[in-house]
Amino acid sequence: MKTIYLHIGNNYSVDIRDIIGIFDMDNTTVTNTTKKLLDKAEREKRLFLATYELPKTFIITSNKIYISQLSANTLKKRIENGGGL
Repeated sequence: MKTIYLHIGNNYSVDIRDIIGIFDMDNTTVTNTTKKLLDKAEREKRLFLATYELPKTFIITSNKIYISQLSANTLKKRIENGGGL
């Protein structure tokens, strides 16, 4: 089976097999639970910024969380088209 990597911005790519979920920042960061998750990941040095722009999504993988400026729809289309590399 061919490994497909998803390009999420600023030279960051993740193996799509490791992705647990892709979440829209506007819709999910309203809750304390999400804020606590992101804060904990940052304290544990498992949070990576794949953007210097306004973040639109966060991608949870099996061991890291990435913040991206790309929309969830854009990332979905990249997965459908082979990763966007």
